[in-house]
Amino acid sequence: MLFRKHILSSGKKLLPDYLEYSGNSNQVSLPENISNHLFFTRFRIWIPFARFIQWLGKNLRLYFLGLILMVPPLAGVTQDSLHKFTFHFQLTTVFQGHPAFRAAYSGMNSLRDSAETALSLTTTLFLGRRLWKGASFYFNPEVAGGTGMSNTLGIAGFTNGETFRIGNPQPQGYIARAFIRQHISLGQDSEKRTGEGVNQVNEVLPLPRLDITLGKLALSDIFDDNSVSHDPRTDFLNWSLMNNGAWDYAANTRGYTYLIAFELIHRSWALRYAEALEPTYANGPDINFQLLKTQSENLELDKNMLIGNEPGNIRLLGYLNNTRGASYLSLIRGKLNGTDTGMDVIYGTAYGNLKYGFGLNMDQQLNRQISVFMRAGWDNGKTATWAFANIDQTISGGIRITGTYWDRQNDHVGIAGVSNGISPGHRAFLNAGGYDFMIGDGKLTHYGQEDILEIYYQALFLRSLFITADYQFVDHPAYNLDRGPVHVISLRTHVEF
Repeated sequence: MLFRKHILSSGKKLLPDYLEYSGNSNQVSLPENISNHLFFTRFRIWIPFARFIQWLGKNLRLYFLGLILMVPPLAGVTQDSLHKFTFHFQLTTVFQGHPAFRAAYSGMNSLRDSAETALSLTTTLFLGRRLWKGASFYFNPEVAGGTGMSNTLGIAGFTNGETFRIGNPQPQGYIARAFIRQHISLGQDSEKRTGEGVNQVNEVLPLPRLDITLGKLALSDIFDDNSVSHDPRTDFLNWSLMNNGAWDYAANTRGYTYLIAFELIHRSWALRYAEALEPTYANGPDINFQLLKTQSENLELDKNMLIGNEPGNIRLLGYLNNTRGASYLSLIRGKLNGTDTGMDVIYGTAYGNLKYGFGLNMDQQLNRQISVFMRAGWDNGKTATWAFANIDQTISGGIRITGTYWDRQNDHVGIAGVSNGISPGHRAFLNAGGYDFMIGDGKLTHYGQEDILEIYYQALFLRSLFITADYQFVDHPAYNLDRGPVHVISLRTHVEF
């Protein structure tokens, strides 16, 4: 379990020489020459490509430029040429609701204590084309609409991973992904043919190899994978079950960013590194291209394993974010001495604040019908969350059982639990009346772990329609013993082909 005791700063310098520490502000800063120490500066050449994708996404008339470039003319198409392409589609709706629950008090970011319902929708077109040897391009236009309960506020491990913190519930189109992937053979150990799938063309993959990915996508497309719990469209819905809740991975409001990633892949293990861009403000819709001032570094080791001839994986993840996320203790101090009473963690005040953390991720097949998973995560908890979830420590685990036992081989049932926590400084910030971008009840008199249990049953109908009934029990929402528990009922429909 990758938990460490949170130690509040006492003014002692416990940092590398190239980091600057101010005992008065309780903030860690990066000097101007930090680029000499960090690896990311060697790859500034990829920023123009990211800017082009951003420009493309802001011009609605060009949304389907990728379609025009990738779909061959109807005349002269051969079976062989079609093998260079991949076409897939998904549509997911999630209807959620909860009854009224006990709440001693509420704040601006609280989950409503009266009964409410909400509906979200996403639909995505997954397009891909082989380019030259070992290279392929993928383009995913997407439309999303609706909202989460209470505008996706009031629960740190929110109950719907398919919704975003966006004020406008009207469906909007945007480019979710547009990236190039290049495979580079590192020997002739073996080759593996991969069948065509979502964002995967039909190709032969060498082992060992180096994969380079460049463009717009989600960091979670590459890191923190899990065969049991990773996709809220088909697996568990909860945010802190689909990913490691303590991993504040760089992303805009919708979960995407611009990145460059390198994956060294061998037969039984893989090593991954990625540098990604952060949003301009906490959980904001726009990406900050000032790479020398703000960025995210991610590193993961992935090891295959066999237990009783059944496959599984164990993954170790580490990350370091440099953002404008403010120090919780400095914000509290500013309020107490009257120099800054706003306690703003959304826009921040200065670059150079570091957030780092670690994660453990395991999945294991017990037999063809039963698989289990677990995750654990920790971050330093001193600076404000900038992108994902207001969680500093987390541990989760669960099981998935296929319907083979009851003659429904395409159905499955899942049961999982997660316990989320925050650092002492984070608790003090909330108790002082602070608000994160997702949680904040105006005060936090009695702190408690946010514990969540999720159970779902997914059934397949008509070859490509999946319908899921889901129940989540949320105890101490937003870490508040004076609110809850909350019972959340969900109905999810998902179409894919």
